[in-house]
This record gives sequence, structure tokens and C-alpha cells, in this order.
Amino acid sequence: MNKELPVEIIRSYKRKKTVQAKIVDDKLHVYLPEGLSKKRESELIEKMVAKVEKKRLKKELINGEDYLNTCFNEFNRKHFNGELELTSIKYVTNQNACNGSCTPAKGTIRISHRLADMPKWVLDYLIMHEMAHLLYPDHSKMFWDKVNEYQYTERARGFLICKGMEKGD
Repeated sequence: MNKELPVEIIRSYKRKKTVQAKIVDDKLHVYLPEGLSKKRESELIEKMVAKVEKKRLKKELINGEDYLNTCFNEFNRKHFNGELELTSIKYVTNQNACNGSCTPAKGTIRISHRLADMPKWVLDYLIMHEMAHLLYPDHSKMFWDKVNEYQYTERARGFLICKGMEKGD
């Protein structure tokens, strides 16, 4: 993700309840009502910064989805004889407990935004993992045999285990 934006606070007597934030000249302007307590002002600023950062993250992730599709197509040819059907593969920001998910019935794969900044070989492993779920909706031996066709599976799993992002069983 990009560096944090500097924040400029703009207070107004005309503003009664509304709070607004927008990026102006690479600076985040936060518009607040005049007369708020320092604590309330700080809470509102934190909330608006988080909201703008999440919006920026989503925009960056959408731009990174070309890689997900390219990798899916390459792995589909190489490991699945081009037989997998996909409706969509994309990053999501609402997966904090798992790295990815697959819904075989719908042909959808979702990848946690937390993986976007990982080394490509880790992201590739996760894509391969979720693709294997299109064939095997469990973690059976056949599933793991398919996932292990990706040459860096063991390394990627070790990396994620060290990061506390995957179980070591």
C-alpha cells in the first residue's frame, strides 16, 4: 500500500454534525464541526483516515486483479489441462481469518487483501490452493497431491506458518 497521506484538519462553525474527508493535492483534508472535544475530534479523524485508506486499498487491489487472472489462466493450462471454469477471481478486504476461499458451485475464488503484498510465489501457492478446491472441495490426499504440483507449495506454506497465517498441521 502507498505511504500514509498527511492529514490537514479544517474546522468550520457552519458545519454542525457532518464530517467529510477528501484527498486534495496528496493531502487528506478532514472537515469537522468547530468546537468538538479533542477526544471526539481524534476519533473522527481516525475513522475518516481508515475509511479513505480502505477505499485506496480497494482501488489498488482492483488494479492487481489482472495478475490473479493471468496466474489462474497459466496454472489452469499447466496443472489442470485448461479444464477449470472460473466465474471470477478477486481480492477482498473482508477475509481476515483466512487467506482465500473458493465456492466451487459458483466458480468463484476470493483472495484476502493481506496476500497482495506477499512474495509472488506465496500468492501463486494460494491461487493454486484455491484452484484445487474447484476440483476437490476438501483437504483430501487428492487435493494436496494437486496443490503440491506447484513447486513452491512447501516453501509458501512454511512462510505463511511463520507469519501466523496458516496452520502447521
